[in-house]
Amino acid sequence: MLCYEGLAMVEKLEKIWMNGTFVPWDDAKVHVLTHTLHYGLGVFEGIRCYRRADGKSAVFRLREHVDRLFESAHISDMAMKWTRDEVHQACLDTVRVNKLDECYLRPLAFVGEGAMGLYGRDNPIHLTIAAWRWGAYLGDEGLEKGIRAKVSSYTRSGINSAMTKAKVVGNYVNSILAKREVVAAGYQEAIMLDAQGYVAEASGENIFVVKHGKILTPPVGGSILGGITRDSIILLCGELGLPVQERQISRDELYVADEVFFTGTAAEVTPVREVDERQVGIGARGPITKRVQDRYFQAVRGPELLHPEWLSFI
Repeated sequence: MLCYEGLAMVEKLEKIWMNGTFVPWDDAKVHVLTHTLHYGLGVFEGIRCYRRADGKSAVFRLREHVDRLFESAHISDMAMKWTRDEVHQACLDTVRVNKLDECYLRPLAFVGEGAMGLYGRDNPIHLTIAAWRWGAYLGDEGLEKGIRAKVSSYTRSGINSAMTKAKVVGNYVNSILAKREVVAAGYQEAIMLDAQGYVAEASGENIFVVKHGKILTPPVGGSILGGITRDSIILLCGELGLPVQERQISRDELYVADEVFFTGTAAEVTPVREVDERQVGIGARGPITKRVQDRYFQAVRGPELLHPEWLSFI
């Protein structure tokens, strides 16, 4: 049996980690009165495991992802009963038990059944970790040729109306609506503006703009989620002699950019060839995006160990 996440099919595997125990995939169930299901208070991560050129498999920046999961839980007033080391090990074990060499990992902490109503603070906190095989989120062709994006009519949540530095389940309703809007209009991804009208991020990715050889990206102090891939790309760009400037970016700067690209765990480094019916640059992956993309895949797949501290080997 196959199930769906967005436009990507998820192949059923053998086991899912639930509260410290591996259970069969089909037995990973919750009650219909699970608090998070009704009210959206839960936190999660998206993490990739790559098969490297030497045949070994490694999870990319697992420590940082686990740290952000715990930070998101703290921001959301959710008391985790596991340690960071335990969750780190559970992620590696989930890859091993499912005999995977490449995969996407999804840890999810959520509020269980018990009291209903908005408070629910005494309800138990559960933690699950699932894994599945997942290729390029926006398609292999998108990685090479670029995708079409549209600025959504939905505004990214403000920094004092939603906790934008936490990867909260309910925050993604905003992204889902934006994504569905632009896909229905024939585009592949949504670009979201903040409450002041500046470029924030895509529905699930951070955004970078190239103009006259300079790379720009919206500041992490705004409405964006501080992406771990974003952080990696900023460092890798510096190594390439391409320093990144964080500043506010207006919508029309996207139209006249030489290059635009998205970054994220799922999207990796995906070029944008068109925004709002306007061709970006040459209308294909630009030379700087190609350099950044190549450097990223060298870091995650090898053969050289550019940043061994980023890799947790299986």
